[in-house]
Amino acid sequence: MPRSKRDKKVSLTQTDKKGREGKELLFDAIREQLDSVRYVWAFSVENMRNTYLKDVRAQWSDSRIFLGRTKVMAKALGLSPEDEYKDNLHELTPLIKGTVGLLCTQHPPELVREWFDEYRKTDFARAGTPSPITFTLPEGPVMSRGGTISAEDDVRMTHILEPTLRQLGVPTRLQNGVITLGSQHTVCNEGDILNSNQTRLLKLFGLAVADFEVRLLGYYDAEDAKTTMLEQP
Repeated sequence: MPRSKRDKKVSLTQTDKKGREGKELLFDAIREQLDSVRYVWAFSVENMRNTYLKDVRAQWSDSRIFLGRTKVMAKALGLSPEDEYKDNLHELTPLIKGTVGLLCTQHPPELVREWFDEYRKTDFARAGTPSPITFTLPEGPVMSRGGTISAEDDVRMTHILEPTLRQLGVPTRLQNGVITLGSQHTVCNEGDILNSNQTRLLKLFGLAVADFEVRLLGYYDAEDAKTTMLEQP
């Protein structure tokens, strides 16, 4: 009688006792879910924010989300036909790299895709991430939104912030108590890797430009033993 795939022993990376126990708990938890749900999704996270991830977990409390330790997650699924936990499950494994996770659920793919397509949360950008916009301060009085809305809907930035602007690299001056720019100043260009000064300026001008997003990469259907790729690894 052929040996069940579930009986195969998988060796996890050697590490200290505490770390090894954590890996074993994660490995066992994933395989427990593989035994109890029909669908396993691989997903990536853009502009990770723990607050928003916690919200996703709460709204999907009848499912299970795993994030982090990609090598352990990959081994739990299986790296090849020989060590995969279920038939064809290893086909999902190439997606497990980078900031990715697993969603184990009974909900049908149509519902999962619709929910995550609509879930977006906007936050302020962090240093080390690419800027999604070009932001240029116009010449003249500096407004609180930096020219991103009409002057009629905006107000002048308070003069007490002028030293802060100069400290962050904006060549301002006080003119009759009004923060003023002698010429336009580009804070960042689209695609720039933002530094801390740039992210502080974007926040100072109220520009929340980072979208927290869960991007679905593909899923495995245990009933059909089939993997569907939404993105190529």
